[in-house]
Amino acid sequence: MLDDEGGVSRLRPARRALLRALPMLAVLNPWPTLASTPEPELRASRALLGTRVDVIAQGPSQALLLQAVESAFAEMSRLSALMSRYEADSETSRINQSAGNGQAWAVSAELFSVLRMGKDLQQRTGGLFDPTIGALKNWHFEAGNPGIVPPAAELAAQRRLIKASDLILDAQAQTARLARPGMALDLGGVAKLPILQAGMRKLQDWGVRNALINGGGDVFYLGSHQGAAWRLGLRDPRRPERLLGVLPVQGEGVLAASGDYERCFFAEGQKQHHILDPRSGRPARAAHGVSLWAPDVAAVNGLGPAFMLGGRDFAREWVQRHPSLQVLLVEPQQALWATPGLRAKLVLAA
Repeated sequence: MLDDEGGVSRLRPARRALLRALPMLAVLNPWPTLASTPEPELRASRALLGTRVDVIAQGPSQALLLQAVESAFAEMSRLSALMSRYEADSETSRINQSAGNGQAWAVSAELFSVLRMGKDLQQRTGGLFDPTIGALKNWHFEAGNPGIVPPAAELAAQRRLIKASDLILDAQAQTARLARPGMALDLGGVAKLPILQAGMRKLQDWGVRNALINGGGDVFYLGSHQGAAWRLGLRDPRRPERLLGVLPVQGEGVLAASGDYERCFFAEGQKQHHILDPRSGRPARAAHGVSLWAPDVAAVNGLGPAFMLGGRDFAREWVQRHPSLQVLLVEPQQALWATPGLRAKLVLAA
């Protein structure tokens, strides 16, 4: 069952054989090939962006595909090294390390663009997204973490350091600085998709016209898979071991997923997860998960955390103003809410 603006609608069930034991937002085995002569295909995976990035590319020859895919990974690695807060010599880390000392750092055009996106999103989402949320330094969701909720007094002190207007950008000099000591950037919510998009552009530069890049549940797709639709499986955040359904896609677009089931622990009787609210310093509670589908990255970038925090009301209001965006939201009461375009396309699991 799936809610829309008119109430509850039934969707056709997916074939169960396709859905058993499949991981989160993933590329499923393709439909039967429609191309008369299948193109050469290359599949490759690398550890990148704190997750696994998978690339599938089709082209005229294996030799060209090897070069194209290597070029894509090299570009994504280059950009990750600029923007990661976990690499001590990254441009982002330099800005964090000098927070409050008045030093403005000259940064690359790519990072400057992402920083401007982050500030813009903070305003457009009414503060549900904030690139300075890195100030919440006492949460730990990595494997082996002790599973401790930071004390309320610590969260309150760190919350006061979250303020995108104190990220000072100089467009003419292309510099950035943080105005107050203790501030910190966390660009994970706004940098990942542009990095994956840069990888796809590299594939296109090599003449690849049918490809897919999956970075831990955020997917860019191009063309088709041997003449048939790409089939993307969406994990059910209520039961992460199962798929919620399948989305067949072709052409060019992006599907981004956020959820409370990846980096989390249980404490104080609740699931504590990594999507944090800039206003409270605590995990989002308005949704278990959200999938965002659009023709281009600008329509979805940074919005996963905002929708997790804002829930159905925020999602409904946003898509009314941005009709190119399609949304599937899994609410705390276990209901599914979706926009008509995605609801019509998604093949739900029985």
